[in-house]
Amino acid sequence: MPSRLHEMLIEMFRERPVLAAELLGGPVNVAVPRFDEARVSPGDFTDVVPTEYRADAVVTLSDHNTTVLAVVVEIQLKADARKRRTWPAYVATLYARLRCPVALLVVCPAQSVARWSAAPIVIGPPGSVLTPVTVGPDQVPAVTDLDTARRSPELAVLSALAHGADPDPQPILEALLTGLSVIDLAHASLYTDLVFAVLPAATRDFLEVLMTTTGHRYQSEYARRYFSAGEAKAVLMVLDSRGVAVSDEHRTLITGCTEQAQLETWLRRAGIAEKIQDLGDEFAG
Repeated sequence: MPSRLHEMLIEMFRERPVLAAELLGGPVNVAVPRFDEARVSPGDFTDVVPTEYRADAVVTLSDHNTTVLAVVVEIQLKADARKRRTWPAYVATLYARLRCPVALLVVCPAQSVARWSAAPIVIGPPGSVLTPVTVGPDQVPAVTDLDTARRSPELAVLSALAHGADPDPQPILEALLTGLSVIDLAHASLYTDLVFAVLPAATRDFLEVLMTTTGHRYQSEYARRYFSAGEAKAVLMVLDSRGVAVSDEHRTLITGCTEQAQLETWLRRAGIAEKIQDLGDEFAG
């Protein structure tokens, strides 16, 4: 069963496929051809190899509707000898299918796994070798520039996962919050939950201070939305448990509120409400 970390890392590439090109052309310094579009393509290889062969993600880079590079993206949490036997099949099948160069990009949260996965895979004589392009914590750049975080929020997330436990994590966490503020709340919340789950307790506490301290100059609109979403969900759950009908209009009003004090007021009133209007004048209509 894939872990939450595994699934969330895959989601980053599905949500923003150009991340594959940014990692190849940035920290690992692989030549990436000019392209004007990056998109996720089917990751199964059922046309040539057995059905159990499925990559975590496949990203194709196109220039004027011509595919110039395909990237097989694999998230590797631990060493697994079986992967080194299936990765060549992924690359060869995609090469035959798309008729373009193919790169194998392996993203590893642990540097020890990155070292393992980076070893060339010798397929056979004379010199048939596949060399994975591996990105581990040492290869992920520490994103502290806020403009970079806005342009590539997922890279800011990877940066926080890789370097959030550094002695001075504040610039990295500030960039993280800046990046999260420009993407939709659903994905931003998923990524925040992931960061909270992976980082050590001291860093989690520091991140929460950045997100919640009143008047903190780095407190972002996203931080307010993130915590408000939890409060709004609690209001709706209490109303549901009391059998109070909530129209779509009123549900939107509750979930769209980012004022912490207002949500707390609604939550207190929800505990004794018999009808939605008991929450306040906002629900009179």
